[in-house]
Amino acid sequence: MQPDEFRRIGHQVVDWIADYRERVDRLPVLSPVEPGWVRSRLPELNERGEGFDGLLADLDATIVPGTTHWQHPSFFAYFPSNASLPSVLGDLLSTGLGAQGMLWATSPAATELEQHLLDELVGAMGLPDRFRGGGVIQDTASSAALVALLAALHRSGTWRQSGVDGTETVYVSTQTHSSLAKAARIAGLGEDAVRAIAVDPVTQGLDVDALVRQLKSDVENGRKPVLVCATIGTTSTGAIDPVDAIADVCAEHDMWLHVDAAWAGPAALCPELRHFFAGVDRADSFCANAHKWLLTAFDLSLFWTAHPATLVDALTILPEYLRNAATESGAVVDYRDWQIPLGRRFRALKLWSVLRWYGLEGLRAHLRRHIDLAEGLEARVEADENWSLVTPRSLALLVIAHRDGDETTRRAMDAVNASGRAYLTHTVVNGRFAIRIALGAEATEERHVTAVWEALRMA
Repeated sequence: MQPDEFRRIGHQVVDWIADYRERVDRLPVLSPVEPGWVRSRLPELNERGEGFDGLLADLDATIVPGTTHWQHPSFFAYFPSNASLPSVLGDLLSTGLGAQGMLWATSPAATELEQHLLDELVGAMGLPDRFRGGGVIQDTASSAALVALLAALHRSGTWRQSGVDGTETVYVSTQTHSSLAKAARIAGLGEDAVRAIAVDPVTQGLDVDALVRQLKSDVENGRKPVLVCATIGTTSTGAIDPVDAIADVCAEHDMWLHVDAAWAGPAALCPELRHFFAGVDRADSFCANAHKWLLTAFDLSLFWTAHPATLVDALTILPEYLRNAATESGAVVDYRDWQIPLGRRFRALKLWSVLRWYGLEGLRAHLRRHIDLAEGLEARVEADENWSLVTPRSLALLVIAHRDGDETTRRAMDAVNASGRAYLTHTVVNGRFAIRIALGAEATEERHVTAVWEALRMA
């Protein structure tokens, strides 16, 4: 494909994306196809290649019907995954440059733009100054949790040289994301090393007294406490752990404190919401996903650590073929040492596109609008005789259930999802089946929230 062909076909592709975004709200949110439907309609690989006309036709006929539409304004499931159009263009620019930013030398701009953005966001989000110089873009919060654990293990002993000794222990709550258990498995600790601490039955935040009791028992039995993960905005209910109190316990036991704010983290851009982040200034590491609520196309997770030297020392391996003058000078950052894989995409460019297009005030307005919509829905639920809040509203997430019980709640959710008008997911809280309504799609308006609420009430 020559540049003139790319220009012509590129216009077609951009037009297709623009048309798709204009009509996405008229499509069923949840794909209605049966397993195997998409594969049965895909063409065999051909020997000679073809133009893009056939591919675009297949997108319309097969791919779109087989897609659950995460950019739909009535997508209320899981958490938002905002691929704003400015970030799509930033991703195109990044891919067009085709840079591989594993070393500073392999793409100075990729490294230094990332450093600049992560340091600028420290101030914009009210994060502690000790995170400056310790920021890096990971692909997901799962990778952020894994590198935090590896750094914690390295700081705690001889992990890098001789591996774990079988006594290392990690502490989470029963509501912590499953990525922490997976990280422990990948790091060689095994799931038996993970202690799931009980939560407050009302707030669903980690019970610090229960954490203290578990630590006392583990230490008495020869265990080595390594890391505690506190969450600001759990996946199930949006619960917020008491980070400051957990930090006290970590200081007493010399444990690494990782704060997972994958969904809620962008809310720190709003000064009036920073009380939710009390204690983060004492964390060893912190992550927030730009690819959830911050309008940046998947995948892009913001990660900061107050101990970048520890992280780099835990992960660095320097074969001869990667040696170069810039690295040897010690004057540059090589982000290959801050992550699990060697290679890395120029992800910072799509984040930069978002920040340049919306500005910080535009991003704050985006976040505040969803919280306002959630507050309005909260008032409707509280005034309804048949529905109730299962947990307190958390920012733009509500967890609700029908007063008649689990089966009625489940039937209502299933009916809404089957209708194609909206997409909802569920959780279980204190044994009770509940529906999660996660607001956050860029195109969501009051009318979409009203429609899903009325659909639930009428189901």
